[in-house]
Formats: sequence, structure tokens, C-alpha cells
Amino acid sequence: MRVYVPLTLPGLAQAHKAGELGPGPLTAYAVTPALREWYVSDDIEELEYAALGRAAAASLRLLAGDPGAPRRRIVVAVDVADEEAVADPDRGLDADAIGEVRIAGAVRLAKAAAVHADADDAEADVRAAADALGAADRGDDDARFVVDGAEDHELLWFGVQEIPGLLG
Repeated sequence: MRVYVPLTLPGLAQAHKAGELGPGPLTAYAVTPALREWYVSDDIEELEYAALGRAAAASLRLLAGDPGAPRRRIVVAVDVADEEAVADPDRGLDADAIGEVRIAGAVRLAKAAAVHADADDAEADVRAAADALGAADRGDDDARFVVDGAEDHELLWFGVQEIPGLLG
């Protein structure tokens, strides 16, 4: 199963140094039954794109909690055994948990298929979105508009061998 693990650049640097994403449990996003129902599509590529989008939103939340981190959303796509990615059945209908799965232990970075990251030109919008996230959560429509501005930026695809360049 392909899962998408949200990170920040410091989190990616730590994973690169350790050779693994972890320690567990890890929160990731995947094509779950709840995501299939929410997205209403049978196209696996569209569903995986939706899971990636959920992970990008979670990365933005990590950035909001770490003011010192560079303002680029980071998502690592990793292949794990189906039984390793467990959705919480009690949160299946919770809008904030759609597509969310837990992985109990660390995952070797060698299992990563790719890294997705914002381009440099997204930094200002991602910074503004991270700063506005709290107000958006409290129902501020103007702040929600700012948060949506970050979502307008597509994450770029990078091979795992390109991680040192992303960190440098």
C-alpha cells in the first residue's frame, strides 16, 4: 500500500540522517474506504492524489507548529504492507481524519518511492497559510482563503536520491 507521510524539511533531514521515518507510530494518509467514499472516484490515481493532498494539509499543520521550519510542505510517499497501515475505525467519518492511517513502527527510508515538496516560489503562500491556519480553524473565512492559497501550489516530485539537494 502506498502511504503519504507528512513532514517538514527538518523532519526530512532527521529521517535522511537516521535512514528511517520514525520512530512510530507514524501518521500517514492513504486510499482508505473513507477516502474512497469522500472523494467518490474509482480512479486509483485520483484517489492517491487526494491522499497526497490530505498529507500536504497535514504537513502545513506541522509547519504551523514549528515556526522555525522552512516554509515548504514535505510529503514522503512510502510503500508498506497493507496490514502495516491501519485506519482508526472510530474516526472514519471524522472529516479531519479522512484517509488517515497509523503505522506502528519506523519505516526505512529505503522503502520511499518519492518525496513531494513545494517549489521555492510557494514559500510566501505556505508561510501565510501556516500563519493563518489557527484563525481558519476557528471559522475565519479570510484566513481560510489564505490557507487555500497554499493548496493552489502543486507539490513537486523528487526521487529519493534527490533528498540531499532538497536539504541543501
